[in-house]
Amino acid sequence: MATVPERGIYMRMRPVLVAGATVMVVAAMVAGGVTISQAATGTASSAVVAAAAVPLGGAPYIFPATSNSPNPITAMKTTGVRAYTLAFILAKGGCNPAWDGSGSLTGSAIVNRVNAIRNAGGDVVVSFGGAAGTKLGNSCGSAAALAGAYQKVINAYKLRAIDIDLEAGEVSQGAKVIQALKIVKQKNPSVRTIMTVGVGTGGLEGGEAKLPGLDAAAGSPVDVWTIMPFDFGGQSGANMGTLTVSITKKVHAQLKAAHKNLTDAQVWAKQGISSMNGKTDANETVTVKNFQTMLTFIQQNHMARFTFWTINRDRGNCGGSSDTCSGISQNPLDFTKVVGQFKG
Repeated sequence: MATVPERGIYMRMRPVLVAGATVMVVAAMVAGGVTISQAATGTASSAVVAAAAVPLGGAPYIFPATSNSPNPITAMKTTGVRAYTLAFILAKGGCNPAWDGSGSLTGSAIVNRVNAIRNAGGDVVVSFGGAAGTKLGNSCGSAAALAGAYQKVINAYKLRAIDIDLEAGEVSQGAKVIQALKIVKQKNPSVRTIMTVGVGTGGLEGGEAKLPGLDAAAGSPVDVWTIMPFDFGGQSGANMGTLTVSITKKVHAQLKAAHKNLTDAQVWAKQGISSMNGKTDANETVTVKNFQTMLTFIQQNHMARFTFWTINRDRGNCGGSSDTCSGISQNPLDFTKVVGQFKG
């Protein structure tokens, strides 16, 4: 049985939200043609109105404040991407949501970046969890408390979608997480709920394999099931495009078995892929051509989401794989340009 992947050092660099990060974020926005005054005066309400029609299916992961981060506004102009998935919200001192479990939930650096993206015609999805850190699913004592934590973030950023990146020890809290999402959907019917999970080469395995059944029993509060098809081990020579397609088909069968009332088309419309660009921690190589294979399959089946980890790494010819380098030969933002072709 393949090991279900967890995002490692290159897959989840923990941003530290400090005073200097605010300077870095504002400087990046200025470089992208967004002035400090535009970022500061672009109110959340006006920005949300502008973002209301932005498709959220193709939203690459990005850190909200970190050094060597690509400018999101410039990337929007050159790649066609109009949304980003901001990572990660973790627990701070109990059942309290905070950026990386330490920063302020609504610090000016993050608010300014979100408003700048929205004022430029884009929008954001906020992701909870990831591979490391203290997860809200583990820290919140009940589904109601967990739903309350999710709701704080939804309210703070007027979100249209949230992503639960369920990994590591939080997988065991899957029933609680799904019940919390049920509460979120009851209070926010229009908010899209995304579950992002690891897979093995055989599809959903271990604790992840139980999640679709839990979702079906709860009335299917998960709108989109996104898989992370990488970091398997023993697949360094594999074609990661065709392997991803194979795994996605297996997960489709698993979701269909759990949601017997849905047609094939309806199940495909609930599926997504979150790949990784370039070299993975397990020394697999995901190429731009592999991304094109995934995009074609996603479009053929009218799937809901195509994203990757991360736009911060979407540059090449910069040495080995790291949190700021794909580890392969490529032009800047090559992978983001492929995702930009997906308008789901």
